Amino acid sequence: MRVPEGTREFPLPPSFGSLPVHLFDGESLTKSVDLVGDSATLEAVIPMRQREALWFGFEGADRFPHAVMIGAGEINVLTGESWDESLCANPQNYIVCPDQPWLDGINAGDGFVRQFVATPLGSGLALEEQLGARELTGGIRFTVFGPKSELLPAHATPTASELQSPLMEGPPGEERIALGVGGKIRQQIYPDPYGVEVWDTSKPLRAFVHLLNSEQYSALTGLEAPPTPIDAQTYARLGLPWFELADDGADLPAADRLTKLQTVGKDEKGDGTSDNEQLHVRRLRRGLPRVDE
Repeated sequence: MRVPEGTREFPLPPSFGSLPVHLFDGESLTKSVDLVGDSATLEAVIPMRQREALWFGFEGADRFPHAVMIGAGEINVLTGESWDESLCANPQNYIVCPDQPWLDGINAGDGFVRQFVATPLGSGLALEEQLGARELTGGIRFTVFGPKSELLPAHATPTASELQSPLMEGPPGEERIALGVGGKIRQQIYPDPYGVEVWDTSKPLRAFVHLLNSEQYSALTGLEAPPTPIDAQTYARLGLPWFELADDGADLPAADRLTKLQTVGKDEKGDGTSDNEQLHVRRLRRGLPRVDE
């Protein structure tokens, strides 16, 4: 659910379910991807309407940690810098999973993030446009590194595979969807507890996710995009729960480049809850779902 924009910080918004993910080979949908063959890249498509929000959920066993870099197109969402697969400890440009269970937006520091919100490339509001990316690609990219077995011998290493960049032509349709930023959400981004030298950068696994508007999604899949979720004002008025993580750990500081971004809804009026409206907040431990059960 997209949270209102402004000065108010919100708890973690609830999930209304997973977006449908379809594997994509650059021209058509495919049913399987071989990550142990000639390609280390998974390419996929998901539907997102303009100004809808999304969050990333990460799963995995504690004994199998991985370092994960995340890009809004050509921009790293933790540092605001141009995409570069060189892991960096200061500033930290990756998260560690499953230590980081969720990520709802760009790193804004002080224990909060700015929500990921879809916006068309060309609107001037995509992270890539505001931060001067070398090229505008839209979509979302991930690069994942496993641990070096000699440094974390009790942990598994990722499957070895050849390196290959994702296809950038994208699905059919002229309009490309990118990620911009929205309202403030209380969420910590955790420092790496292992150290940057632990991660094996010689064997990255990559994924690129194209964001399709509803027309592109229907044309490619023959399916209807999921319905748009209710807004925050309606959700709060119904007394439905918001969430917070039961955690008092450290938080990565914000990158200066990410503190000056314009939000996607800068021209919207009356979108959201009033500052004195009572929200019902449910406290979660890691591993519990963000749904009303």
